[in-house]
Amino acid sequence: MLGRGWVRLFCRAVRSQRSCRLACGLVCVLAAGMPLLQAGEPLASWHDGASKEAILSFVSAVTQEGSETFVPVQERLAVFDNDGTLWPECPLPFELAFTLDEVRRLAAEDPDLAAEPLVQAAIEGDLKRLVAGEQHAGLVKVLTLTHAGMTSDEFARRVEAWLAKARHPRFGVPYEQLTYRPMQEVLALLREKQFKVAIVSGGGVDFMRQFAERVYGVEPEWVLGSSADVAFEIRDGRPEFFKKPSGFFVNDKVGKSVRIYQQLGRRPIACFGNSDGDQSMMEYTTIGNHYRSLGVLVRHTDETREYDYDKQPLVSGRLVSALEAASEHGWTVVDMQDDWKTFFGPQP
Repeated sequence: MLGRGWVRLFCRAVRSQRSCRLACGLVCVLAAGMPLLQAGEPLASWHDGASKEAILSFVSAVTQEGSETFVPVQERLAVFDNDGTLWPECPLPFELAFTLDEVRRLAAEDPDLAAEPLVQAAIEGDLKRLVAGEQHAGLVKVLTLTHAGMTSDEFARRVEAWLAKARHPRFGVPYEQLTYRPMQEVLALLREKQFKVAIVSGGGVDFMRQFAERVYGVEPEWVLGSSADVAFEIRDGRPEFFKKPSGFFVNDKVGKSVRIYQQLGRRPIACFGNSDGDQSMMEYTTIGNHYRSLGVLVRHTDETREYDYDKQPLVSGRLVSALEAASEHGWTVVDMQDDWKTFFGPQP
């Protein structure tokens, strides 16, 4: 359960009334100029240019033994945001889509639940009603229904069932098929050069751990996200963790740097993000680092193949202060329209 982070996401969705174009569908995924990629070429789906060169030059510099910029293998840590960096976050972050679909599923099985006014608001997609009032009663109701009051195993089963059948509303394919091919190539390059890769996201850690290894090759223990309390119990002779609606930690902004420090215990030398929520961990990675470091911001600029937004995203992904700080700190800004030959595809 994500607590205040979800409140902020829903509130931003209510304030912004723009709608993403829904006309491209599956054709946009499969036929948006997807080129033939040369096997074995590093970052093959990137256009030649400053962004590609910055990544390749950094990797070469820190992995060339004997050079002044060489970084020992044990210090090669790269951290990645998830939503908007490794896969899309429009028209809603994928976990928000899961939450609303799950409420509808539960309501269909329980007429009494479906009759509750706040559940009705969720079924109808009435975001204004869900976030009304200081306590955001509707949102709390939705989150409690879908992220708490069950064992961790039951939550995992629900997420897997949703991933198996849900389809993205614009592209019409399973959500797991919408990972960014260019970023998958970055992950592959870093692993080839013996980097350890971690996902550091505002998404729920229990949600992301269901697919991170399968989709990105990132083991569950290397996924850091928002979380809430769990209770350990022995039920029917089996150890179980019971998810509770309390003790929220929102893994966003400064929280990301805190989580990296507390759980990984090592300072990254490379950081990839796409919004102001990633600025803190970009700063932690690059400012005053003993080793050569890399900060990369992925900027959504392609309305035809994906989405175009900075200051007014539909729900999340606002990129203003981090973009302004990029030149000061020497961060690389990736223009998705200009830098990427293609968007979607499986692991290379």
